[in-house]
Amino acid sequence: MNRCVVTVLGRDTVGITAKVCTYLADHNINILDISQTIIQGYFNMMMIVDVTGLEKDFKLVCDELNELGENIGVNIRCQKEEIFEKMHRL
Repeated sequence: MNRCVVTVLGRDTVGITAKVCTYLADHNINILDISQTIIQGYFNMMMIVDVTGLEKDFKLVCDELNELGENIGVNIRCQKEEIFEKMHRL
């Protein structure tokens, strides 16, 4: 399994989860785990996804997710799981 971490942060608006999840489904990216909170109007979502079935270049997907985030007013980051873990170790 080829896993990645997707984070979404920004002001809460209608449809953020739907738009991000639709993009993932359209690109054969399976959500394995998801956590979402809204604190005083700020939206925070973190997902572990499986990109094994991805048919596009991973960097292109990350760029498209970033562009989607800009279009809907949030910051979307996508990182390979092993890089995410190494960056967040104490």
